[in-house]
Amino acid sequence: MGRLFKPLALAALLARTAFSLVALSAMTLSAQAQTARSVRIGVLADEAGFASDIGGKGAVLATRMAVEDFGGSVLGRPVEVLSADMQNKPDVASNIVRSWFDIDGVDMVTDIPVSSVALAVQAVAREKKKVLMISAATTTELTNAQCSPYSIHWADDTASLAVGTTKAVVQSGGTSWYFITADFAFGTAMEKAATEAIKQAGGTVVGGVRHPMGTSDFGSYLLSAQGSGAKVVALANVGAETIGTIKQAGEFGLTDSGQRLVGYIVFITDIHSLGLDLAKGLYVTSGFYWDKNDRTRAWAKRFFDRHGKMPTKEQANTYLATLHWLKGVEAAGTTEAEPVTAAMKAMPTDYFGTPGSIRKDGRVLYDLDLYQVKGPAESKAPWDYYKQVRSIPASEAFLPIGTSTCPFVKAQ
Repeated sequence: MGRLFKPLALAALLARTAFSLVALSAMTLSAQAQTARSVRIGVLADEAGFASDIGGKGAVLATRMAVEDFGGSVLGRPVEVLSADMQNKPDVASNIVRSWFDIDGVDMVTDIPVSSVALAVQAVAREKKKVLMISAATTTELTNAQCSPYSIHWADDTASLAVGTTKAVVQSGGTSWYFITADFAFGTAMEKAATEAIKQAGGTVVGGVRHPMGTSDFGSYLLSAQGSGAKVVALANVGAETIGTIKQAGEFGLTDSGQRLVGYIVFITDIHSLGLDLAKGLYVTSGFYWDKNDRTRAWAKRFFDRHGKMPTKEQANTYLATLHWLKGVEAAGTTEAEPVTAAMKAMPTDYFGTPGSIRKDGRVLYDLDLYQVKGPAESKAPWDYYKQVRSIPASEAFLPIGTSTCPFVKAQ
């Protein structure tokens, strides 16, 4: 019996050794494959809907330009850009990013317009421990109750647009306000935040009206705004409804009569589509304008040569967010979400020559500017649309960290 045991034991030992060698070999091959494969960035865009002009293919181009400017590779691996049209639907967007993470090996997702889409995608990315560089959606919930330790919110948000813009306009003489507000969560939240800022700055709200989604005729609302005597008419709506309101306000001669018009969610491509005759006098807030300085002009010219339009703030933010993520990967020495996010938060951001920072809740902090749209006689060339009214420091524009309801921030 003893003589039989020794050959059996030896055979078992050899089998275990062979298995270990096979497992080790498989692990080595897996690591080599991981090292050899490309680093992948997914651009989750609206390619055919209302946000296609402000992001869309231009956001994909901006991402590719960031990769090119970084050198095309990181950690010795080529960087590949994937893109998909999420159709502005949370379920469609969630399915896309799950497939990207589980099957395609995507390491980071950027752009992501529409707040409901961004929140749905953020839930998936948080579960999968993947980085989001959100350069389009504006809800403050992304860095509050529904935050993720792996998300960086690069786009300006509803608070900065409502509070920062409002304070700046009140301080420049716009002390009485009338709101034309879309009757859904985004519009009412924007109006509420702006109203609080108006009162804190010493202004007053003299009235307002709410319109249903899908409204195309704003005539009665604009007549009420004109009749209110308010110095400022604020548009707490978005997309086609904002454009429709601005167009009809121009036709009604609202700004010609001395009232100021403020649009909270407005892009330079919207002004281009409207024309200066209708858009003149409108107040808009943005961290990016192509003609702000030599750095923005140089980058915008390169973008224009390939896209045929000047970049929007969404497209510029997508470029900057992608570039910063690549720097974070290089600094961390890996594409794993936790060390990369830590590296990105530790280093200063570069907003076309102006330094900024990333807070522990993922909120990117940078100065904004209040602009007024030029009249036709003031514009010297195509896309020469904005004149600066004043700068809005980051400390005024964004909600303070002390107000955050982000669970992992509160726990610290």
